[in-house]
Amino acid sequence: MSKSTKSTPNRLINETSPYLLQHAYNPVDWYAWNEEALNKARSEDKPILVSIGYSACHWCHVMERESFENEDIAKTMNKKFICIKVDREERPDLDKVYQLAHQMFNKRGGGWPLTVMLTPDEHIPIHVGTYYPDKSRGGMPGFPSVLEGIANLYREKDKFISKHSNAVKAAYNAIKFGTNDSAVVDSEQLLRQGVEGLANEYDQVYGGFGVAPKFPNPTQFSLLMAYFTRTKNAHQPLQQRSLNMVAHTLESMAAGGIYDQLGGGFCRYSVDAKWEIPHFEKMLYDTAQLMPIYVDAGSLSSREDFHTTAIDCGEWVLREMQSQQGGYYSAIDADSEGEEGKFYVWTLEQLQTLLDPEELTVAVKRFGLRGVPNFEGKWHLRVSNSLTTVASDSGFSENQVKTLLDSVHEKLLTERNQRVAPLCDDKILASWNGLMIKAMARTGHLLERQDFVESAQNALNYVRQHLWMENRLLATARGDKAHLNAYLDDYVFVADAVLELLQARWSDDDFEFAKDLMDVVLKHFEDPDCGALCFTSDDHEHLLYRAVPSHDEAIPSGNGVAAQVLLKLGFLTHNPQYDQAAKQIVDALMPALTRMPSACGSTLVALEHISNPGPTLILIGEADDTRHWAKACRDHTDSQITLYSIPPDAKNPPKSIANLPVHKTQPVAYLCQGFTCSAPATNLDQLLRLLS
Repeated sequence: MSKSTKSTPNRLINETSPYLLQHAYNPVDWYAWNEEALNKARSEDKPILVSIGYSACHWCHVMERESFENEDIAKTMNKKFICIKVDREERPDLDKVYQLAHQMFNKRGGGWPLTVMLTPDEHIPIHVGTYYPDKSRGGMPGFPSVLEGIANLYREKDKFISKHSNAVKAAYNAIKFGTNDSAVVDSEQLLRQGVEGLANEYDQVYGGFGVAPKFPNPTQFSLLMAYFTRTKNAHQPLQQRSLNMVAHTLESMAAGGIYDQLGGGFCRYSVDAKWEIPHFEKMLYDTAQLMPIYVDAGSLSSREDFHTTAIDCGEWVLREMQSQQGGYYSAIDADSEGEEGKFYVWTLEQLQTLLDPEELTVAVKRFGLRGVPNFEGKWHLRVSNSLTTVASDSGFSENQVKTLLDSVHEKLLTERNQRVAPLCDDKILASWNGLMIKAMARTGHLLERQDFVESAQNALNYVRQHLWMENRLLATARGDKAHLNAYLDDYVFVADAVLELLQARWSDDDFEFAKDLMDVVLKHFEDPDCGALCFTSDDHEHLLYRAVPSHDEAIPSGNGVAAQVLLKLGFLTHNPQYDQAAKQIVDALMPALTRMPSACGSTLVALEHISNPGPTLILIGEADDTRHWAKACRDHTDSQITLYSIPPDAKNPPKSIANLPVHKTQPVAYLCQGFTCSAPATNLDQLLRLLS
């Protein structure tokens, strides 16, 4: 089989997705998912081969090198299929449909690359798999034999396709939420069940849940912290354990190789249980969700090192992940120069050349660089010993160790920056930008990093200027081109980010934008059968299945976040439509909540807010005065309180304060529980007593 040396690009050369552009010089006659490709499949009566992946996916690169760059395999693909490449980050709607097909066909979860063969008319999956090698090995069939097998099967389509298609459609149609038989739901009991479910899966030694490969799963941390802060049974063992599980895991992750010890930011997952060796891709959404968790857990557990990790992540974002126009990039590849992790790893000889003897001594002890290297003959850095242990064993003071490690960090990062860097996927996704805007805003205003807040504002400005067109949101942009009808996650994650940014600084225009976003959601995304929200809008391209997200995945459920956002807007606007919509979503998802509460953390948090609305503090006054009050209040309580500082001349203040007295010369504060607000506090001592 021959390797391609093709110099003429295929149709993907005109796409915006860096992933699709990676395949633009394959000998495969690739199409993007569009009417041209679908019409061609129908007119020629050829099955469709859909390959779904993303730019930072290691095994996607492997399959490309082995199969899609192979002239002989490409000839078979081109002759017997209409071949379509899909970026799952631009088209999560398609990915959801066919990942579900993988689950139904194979009785297990899928992954990427996802390889799907479809009928040309209704796009019914005939075969669904993931990575296939170019030759049969390790119990996996070779990709050429899969191609031939499905092509031969399709030639006999009259014997089976009709019956098969009806069975697949019936399976999709059978996916319903059912009904909730409980007349009264105890939100705290469900929260506890969710926490108990996580506790049963908890790794007591290394933290995290389950076994290798081990994922961060930030939504699980959010559920645990919600239980810790909101449960009424203060100091019960499970309540304290919920925070301990979070703190232990965050400590292990920040010390592990899943965290970039030099550059900041988290990798997608660890291949081992110890968080030591990652799958080296860095996705924006992982770090975006982990940053505020490190901030809040640091406050709840008095861990300054957690705050340091959050700040280091934010500095990585500023340095590497924000475009000049303001939007945040999507990901950094696992591979560089064709090798996974090559950018990140070191030999001891390299370190001996770069570091002074004293620096080398503390680096070897700190990172445990003795014995057999931990990644393919080289070292991937992770923290093996505390500063105290390094100081004790090396004969230096802890301050000397810190100084030496700072020098090690600077030298190694400078040297690493001279290497060939992994590809940065520089497309800008609305949903992931929403997650990172929220992270930068929260980290910035709670840890007093104004540059982070400004970064969040710049990213929001980008979304409004480039992705908000004719009162509808677009999903993705790269360069001067923004396109694709936005999904539920895009709307609700951006709206959630706006509400977080409003806590950092008030903006009448941004407040209106949050309402505009959620008004579109309520108008275009509601499922008429169950009352929850669909992943796609009612005017989206018609696909085989219209998903209603219920469970949290790598990112939280769009329905869970939507319910939380609607409750916050309900308080700020006193518009009962928002509260009713939030309750309708939670009611619709109740069967999923009761079956598997630990997998529905974002919706559980919304349910708890419905049952027991948390406190909201509203400060009205000039920025300098309210900034001092806000800091004092957070120091007095914890970072979990919702707090808005609103200037007295705001043109569009929340309805919550519309009838409350405002002092022209001094700040005034109101502590609200649900829609009931306290008498005004006109000095800080009075306010702190009120908080107590």
